[in-house]
Amino acid sequence: MKLALKIDVDTFRGTREGVPRLVEILQRHGAKATFLFSLGPDHTGRAIRRALRPGFLRKVSRTSVLEHYGLRTLLYGTVVPGPDIGRRCADTLRAVRDAGFEAGIHCFDHVRWQDGVEHAGTDWTAREMRRAMERFEQVMGEPAHVHGAAGWQMNRHAVRLTQRLGFSYCSDARGTRPFVPVIDAEIVGCAQLPTTLPTLDELIGRAGITTENVHERVLALTREAPPAGHVYTLHAELEGMKLARVFERLLEGWRAQGYAVLGLDGLFESLGSAALPRHELVRGEIPGRAGTLMMQGPEFLAGE
Repeated sequence: MKLALKIDVDTFRGTREGVPRLVEILQRHGAKATFLFSLGPDHTGRAIRRALRPGFLRKVSRTSVLEHYGLRTLLYGTVVPGPDIGRRCADTLRAVRDAGFEAGIHCFDHVRWQDGVEHAGTDWTAREMRRAMERFEQVMGEPAHVHGAAGWQMNRHAVRLTQRLGFSYCSDARGTRPFVPVIDAEIVGCAQLPTTLPTLDELIGRAGITTENVHERVLALTREAPPAGHVYTLHAELEGMKLARVFERLLEGWRAQGYAVLGLDGLFESLGSAALPRHELVRGEIPGRAGTLMMQGPEFLAGE
């Protein structure tokens, strides 16, 4: 039974405060994880534009965004200049790798990518991805092997670029099992390891779920393991800070259920040489999350 942890690091504060705490928790529980970093400026305050999207304000009210992110973070990129995460937190990024955890790319500018990539063209997309790759290599001294898109937001150009830019595997979508992505009938030779479980911010505040019992809901979903394992996405700004105790309850529960808790690298290695199914990448909705995102679609069978 395998469960991979994918840690999205969205903000300057999450990098400085949440990441070190998560490293400590994971080491104490003998667990691995993959940390995916935002590598450019923290422009979290510009996300206010999402207030116009259906469901966004409901999510904000459910998950206490101010409490988890802090007022200063919510002003970055507006009345307060956004700090450059990759430059100012380079030691933190390297410390994650040096502690034995996989590190990879989330994005360059989190808000810019999440809000802009869906309708962006080839040049914009390639520029943003290359900026993230170049910054990662400057900080780490080596290229990144894994990409996990901010907000599970991608477009056809970005999907194709995951292969062309040399990533070994990615986690850019929501789904049920590892697969080879197909976009516009084109097979892209870079495996996707999709997030298979809901995130805490998608669950808390719905159907009687609170911070005190949300771990029970997640653990109910992992009682049975799919053959290829689960992927759970957590956030440095949530599980690495105010919801750290919830994360520890999850780790304790997964150990009791018999899971080996891995990073995405460990999950990918466990797949061996087995041929992965091909699935279309489509846009769809997830309960508790505003807007649409990339999802694992129908299996693609050549000739149909």
